[in-house]
Amino acid sequence: MAVTRSKNASPTWNDVRAALLHFDRAGLRGLVQDLYTASKDNQAFLLARLGLGHDQLQPFKACISNWICPDVMKNQPISVSKAKKAIADYKKAIGRPEGMAELSIFYCEEAFGFLESCGLEDESYFAALIRMYGRSLELVSNLPPAERATYLERLDKLRARGRQIGWGVEEELNSLWYAAALDEHQG
Repeated sequence: MAVTRSKNASPTWNDVRAALLHFDRAGLRGLVQDLYTASKDNQAFLLARLGLGHDQLQPFKACISNWICPDVMKNQPISVSKAKKAIADYKKAIGRPEGMAELSIFYCEEAFGFLESCGLEDESYFAALIRMYGRSLELVSNLPPAERATYLERLDKLRARGRQIGWGVEEELNSLWYAAALDEHQG
């Protein structure tokens, strides 16, 4: 017995999967090629998923930088959500733990650079930075101990930069740092 879907219902993954069964090898290859050429996001996803390119994190870093540290002289907008989406996209594409740690720390470094250069006073931006710093600590804590040192050094430097920002950022980062109890592994 076949179930008929209402004409108004949105297609689901099951519908897509059923349609893909009708593709031959060349048809699937053509579909992937069309997806690749359709957008930079698709290209980054496919290159990361397939392990191609010398720096699979670069497109995701470029996206983070573009949205979290825009060129205010060119009136480019800030979008915390789009910067975070780049990390989520990487996680979907490949999601290697060290790559996730790298991107989350890079987000924090870019945010600090932006705050230091333009003096933004946006509480939601600060809150997002603090949450990402906490997420970075969590990601680093899940790495094997031998891989943590470089990441912890970068996170410690960010913590020190919090003093220059104000708004209680340094206190929040210190609180997260000591709660994570990772500093004993450094040095």
